[in-house]
Amino acid sequence: MSPATFLRAAPHSAVAAQIAERDWTGTPLGPIDGWPTALRSTLALMLACPAPMYLAWGAALISFHNDAYTPVLGRRAPDALGKPFPELWADVWTDIAPMVDAALAGQATSVTDMKLDLSRDGEPEESYWSFSYSPVVGDDGDICGMLCVTGETTARVVAERERRAADERLEAALSAGDRVGAWDWDVVADRVVADHRFASLYGVDPDKAARGAPIAAFFSGMHPEDRPRVEAEIAAVLADGDTFLAEYRLMSETGAWRWVSAQGRAIRDAAGHCVRLPGVSIDITRRKTAELALSAAKDERDFVVELTATQRNLDSPEAVVRVSAEMLGRRLGVNRVGFYRLLGSDRMHHSVGWSDGVVPLLLGEQSVAAFGGYAERERAAGRSLVFSDSRFDAEGALGAYALDGVMAGICIPLLDSGRWAAGIYLHHASVRGWTAGEIALAKEVAGLTWLAVERAEAMVRLAQRVDRQAAALTEVTSELAVQDRSRRAAEAQLRQLQKMDALGKLTGGIAHDFNNMLAVIIGGLNLIERRLARGDTDIQKFLDGAIEGAERAAALTQRLLAFSRQQPLSPETLDVNQLISTLTDMLGRTLGETIRLETVLGAGLWTARADLSELENAIINLSVNARDAMPAGGRLTIETANAHIDDDLAREIETPSGQYVMVAVSDTGTGMSPEVLEKVFEPFFTTKPVGKGTGLGLSQVFGFVRQSGGHVRAYSEPGHGTTFKLYLPRATGDGIARAVPRPTVAVGRGAATEIVLVVEDEQRVRNYSVEALRELGYTVIHAASGPEALALLESAQDVTLLFTDVVMPDMTGRQLVDLALTLRPELKVLYTTGYTRNAIVHNGVLDPGTRFLAKPFTLEQLGAKVREALDDQSRAT
Repeated sequence: MSPATFLRAAPHSAVAAQIAERDWTGTPLGPIDGWPTALRSTLALMLACPAPMYLAWGAALISFHNDAYTPVLGRRAPDALGKPFPELWADVWTDIAPMVDAALAGQATSVTDMKLDLSRDGEPEESYWSFSYSPVVGDDGDICGMLCVTGETTARVVAERERRAADERLEAALSAGDRVGAWDWDVVADRVVADHRFASLYGVDPDKAARGAPIAAFFSGMHPEDRPRVEAEIAAVLADGDTFLAEYRLMSETGAWRWVSAQGRAIRDAAGHCVRLPGVSIDITRRKTAELALSAAKDERDFVVELTATQRNLDSPEAVVRVSAEMLGRRLGVNRVGFYRLLGSDRMHHSVGWSDGVVPLLLGEQSVAAFGGYAERERAAGRSLVFSDSRFDAEGALGAYALDGVMAGICIPLLDSGRWAAGIYLHHASVRGWTAGEIALAKEVAGLTWLAVERAEAMVRLAQRVDRQAAALTEVTSELAVQDRSRRAAEAQLRQLQKMDALGKLTGGIAHDFNNMLAVIIGGLNLIERRLARGDTDIQKFLDGAIEGAERAAALTQRLLAFSRQQPLSPETLDVNQLISTLTDMLGRTLGETIRLETVLGAGLWTARADLSELENAIINLSVNARDAMPAGGRLTIETANAHIDDDLAREIETPSGQYVMVAVSDTGTGMSPEVLEKVFEPFFTTKPVGKGTGLGLSQVFGFVRQSGGHVRAYSEPGHGTTFKLYLPRATGDGIARAVPRPTVAVGRGAATEIVLVVEDEQRVRNYSVEALRELGYTVIHAASGPEALALLESAQDVTLLFTDVVMPDMTGRQLVDLALTLRPELKVLYTTGYTRNAIVHNGVLDPGTRFLAKPFTLEQLGAKVREALDDQSRAT
């Protein structure tokens, strides 16, 4: 279907004209020429359908409707087209939203006689509606919209309500005996005496009724279908019943049937025999007619709902036509219902349909003119053809139907883009008149069936396309599998070559250094041998050289073992802070006067499990490397802290999760590029000049830490220095090697007048801080984020000290403090964080002089820091 021709399906539709005239460029749908095929097809069918229908399309649920639905919109009609469906029906959205959501999820729904206040004229109104919601499948197979077929049932619902009211009035009339015909039957004498109203109701002579006559005289005009039932009900009352109540039809004077309701009460003698049956009769024709019309309307609407529900469950166009034809044929009691499609301009093809056997099915191809030129012209013009007796057509244009054994029929053309494309017909072998309701029902079913056929054909095309794509995907998958196997083989070969290359580099480096050392040893021993042979004892320098070469070779061996994680370790429980303190003097001498050494030892540091001598060597090695990276001087910082490696990080670095002691060695030197940093732990890789390093120092550190069950991370940028972090497993149990007692920290007590605002996004840490401060005597308020804390500070709440985490989502501690001090310049501030403190300082997050408490902290440490911050006369942040 071309982009704009779909609107020709309804050439006389005002809504179609509005769609064509509107500029859709600025809407979610975009220009009309780019609309999906599924949207255009659905609109074409909907606009041509005589039943009220609307379509909600896309994520925004853009609204479309046909002309039959326009009166439903009322005052909303001018702005309805293209408006989001929830906005269009905002007044009733809460009532219909669940059904819309179900349809968009792929579940068709329907409802009967739903009460909705549509306020079509701007005033509240009572209206009732029956409708069904069906999902609409887009070009890609996904649900892209929702189609609704609806009809107002207000008249029927009101009629039913009025009928109930009439019943109540009837009951009152029967009770009062007013405006009804009264009668009294003498059962023994079989004589009925009645008033003139009864006589008029039953069509008998009033004088005869007043004198009395046998009961059979009053039943002569009863409908033959009702008489056996009424006689049986009378016999039952005479036998042992108390009350007689029956409704039946009587022939009126005009020949029309009238409905009567008769009610009587049995009077019995002493023996229990019914001797009299007095009662009243009332004309209920109007009520019964409304009741039957109401039932017929409801039955018809239920039929349409059942038909659409059945069509939704059918997956082929043939099944849709066959089932729909049978349901319509049996509903209207015709002999044949068929479906055809045009083949070109002069042929039509009859496919599936239904017949009760009286008139055979039409199957196969047939000329368009087979039933006469008049029928062809009417259908080509988009007009339905309705006839009751093809033999007595005034113009003689329907004779072909009579020759085919069809006396009456309804032929409905189906249009595609405004052109006659197919049709549905109902044929009957005998003469019959068609009511307006039957014609309307046939047209409605034809439109719904055509829409269902189009939907089923779209699904078939989609399934075929999916099958083709699946076959192509299977072929591509097979090719990819072959390519994947080839790639894996090539990767395996490349990995083998890389292993051999790495092994070559490793053995070449080892051979180079060992050959140098062996040259010194062997050469020195040869010279010693020659001199001793001459009696020359001046051999000390050759002995010293050989010994030094051997020691260097032994050190190289140890480094190789450390790199390969094979050296025997003697792990101990270590106080790392004490170890670093003992190394400070030695490191100071090693670094020289141009480099300032700083140590930042974490409070409450856990003990670590590691080899004491190897850890010392690692710290010294990293310090010497840092010295060499600062030829013009600088600052070396050694810091410690408790650390926790979570499950995600543990998987990334292939290290067990848990608690670790972190040792960081940071310098302000030249730093390293990403390319150098990537190779820093490789054996024999060095940036030092030839002869100044073996390239095994950092490999040894890496091997030692990994063999100890820990992890090493390096951070560096050119011109911004380097940091190495060693994570050593936390030790459990007692027996600290070379430990010294930790000094007791005095607990800093507070007063209830000192109010601390705790800001911490981690709930468990926040709870601990709050309870600890309260234990110390402070008044505490708390917040889980920076914005929440600012809200408290902007209020009248007194706050003496702001105790905040540094790193939080949405707003950092630094940002919070800057804003807080603009509100309260006198506010005291204390930071805390679980990050390495000096890393934050070096990265510029906090200014020098900031009051800071590293996590984790004890109550004593917290009390001392808080007291220190409160007692300081300056505003340290």
